[in-house]
Amino acid sequence: MSEATNISTVEAGSHSFLFEKNVGIKTKAGGMIRCNVFRPKAENLDAKYPVLATIGAYGKDVHYENFNPHSYSEVPAAHKTSHSVWETPTPSHWTARGYVVVRADEPGAGQSPGHLDIISRGTIDAFVDLIEWAAEQPWSNGKVGLLGISYYGITQWHVAARHPKGLAAIVPWEAASDVYRDACRHGGILSNGGLDLIWDRQIGPSQYGLPGKEARGWGDDPNDGPLSDEELSRNSTRLIDSARVNRFADGERFASVNLNLEDIKVPVLSVANWGGILLHLRGNVQGFMHSASELKYLRFIVGRHDLPFYSPEEVKVQESFLDAFLKDDDREGWKVKGKLPPVDLIIRKGNVGYNDPEAESQFQRRKENEWPIARTQYREMFLSSNHLLQWAEPNNSAPHKLTYQAFAEQSEHEFVSFTSAPFEEETEITGHIVVHLNVSLSPNNSTPTPSDIDLFLSLRHLDATGNEVFYTGTTGEAAPITKGFLRTSLRKTNPEHRRHRSWLPYREYSSSSVLPIIPNEVYGVDVEIWPTNVVLQKGEKLVLDIGSRDLAGTGFFTHNDTRDRRVHDDYSLCIDS
Repeated sequence: MSEATNISTVEAGSHSFLFEKNVGIKTKAGGMIRCNVFRPKAENLDAKYPVLATIGAYGKDVHYENFNPHSYSEVPAAHKTSHSVWETPTPSHWTARGYVVVRADEPGAGQSPGHLDIISRGTIDAFVDLIEWAAEQPWSNGKVGLLGISYYGITQWHVAARHPKGLAAIVPWEAASDVYRDACRHGGILSNGGLDLIWDRQIGPSQYGLPGKEARGWGDDPNDGPLSDEELSRNSTRLIDSARVNRFADGERFASVNLNLEDIKVPVLSVANWGGILLHLRGNVQGFMHSASELKYLRFIVGRHDLPFYSPEEVKVQESFLDAFLKDDDREGWKVKGKLPPVDLIIRKGNVGYNDPEAESQFQRRKENEWPIARTQYREMFLSSNHLLQWAEPNNSAPHKLTYQAFAEQSEHEFVSFTSAPFEEETEITGHIVVHLNVSLSPNNSTPTPSDIDLFLSLRHLDATGNEVFYTGTTGEAAPITKGFLRTSLRKTNPEHRRHRSWLPYREYSSSSVLPIIPNEVYGVDVEIWPTNVVLQKGEKLVLDIGSRDLAGTGFFTHNDTRDRRVHDDYSLCIDS
């Protein structure tokens, strides 16, 4: 059921569409979510169209320019419109191509009353209701597709596993699929910086009932009146607070949104950004690998998190995929299993700089038939006591130990580095990497005995002159090739799990899998490095950094919560001979 609203006509250049604002939809849970509906204007009043639906916590009425003016200034002109909203499909573009766009506020956000608790069971329940409502409307052809970036992609994995009536295809664009491993706790370590900033900058200011939003250009003030500070606090739960309390994947918060990717059956186009090494990249790859969809595709991109989605090349791909499954207009062969190679790589070869879309357009594309690539050769490199990363196993008669002081004031003492010899021939690294370490800790005499070891790993690229080659990180920062993380007390793997691989260890991160850390004992650990691609040319080098806290290229996705970290530990890395 929905509330009646007024319909207005919007002119967008030579195209016009119908706009309904704050359409209310009653949820099965007894609440109400509100959405904006953008429909093609047609002479045939009985015309039916496929639907693109989003639901989120950023405010459906917050204009893109107000939300992120710098980003908005750089999107193509076709997506600078009066109804443009951050990370969502542009209504004028899609209605001109025969789609209805439905954009909803999730419970507790924007114009939807309720408790604001992002990526929660309540969010996904409301998304199911939204999809099924959209599929049944008189202007709908019964097929609903999902398209959106980041938050508007994360929820796609979850709702697709619920099989709502009418859902026909999903395009999770830079979208984490595991709330614990991809977003909140990297290797078990709380990723607080990004969660805090996103809440403070993007979610909290859009909470339902917050007064003054309209005055500051952050959407409309609530139709139902403002809420008091006490009511606002009572009606919201910060994800970071839940993640801090729920240290393990079997904690109530994470268990409530645990997702079996194998339950996903609809066609999937998973779009992963090589630069998303602190959020999303891992989830997009895992989503492709483990979803049970008969027709599923993995496309890699590069560049800043916000811009590629709106580029002409990528919009063309979106249109082609969605037209195939929502309009039965399959121009490329998406619906014919095996006709299109399921993996579309972008190859990072050459130093083109970073945060420069035009320069990054020089990277070439290559199709593959599977992920990981079947012809991959898994080769071992070894760490030596003289800080080398080498192909030959060291032949020392006894183990050697390299040490660093955790949280030292001098940054160069906080980590150790291992550098390869110059590569003798062009070498491509594409896929998954695991780093095996033997680690121990020794307490500092002036501080309490530490209780854990947090490991931060970074793989970097040096050109033939010794200068670092940087890649574009999520917000345009200079980023390394890839990163990895592990809290050593959560080192236990499950080799019997269906997802465990020698090149991708599976950890349950459960409360029952915690292992002790005793000072001066040596523990073998396998650290998962996030998937990656890079081509090293003759004369270039790899560098592996191992440290006690965030290394260069982290951006704002930091892991520095003092309640989660032990900040006075001295760690030792033991390197096998």
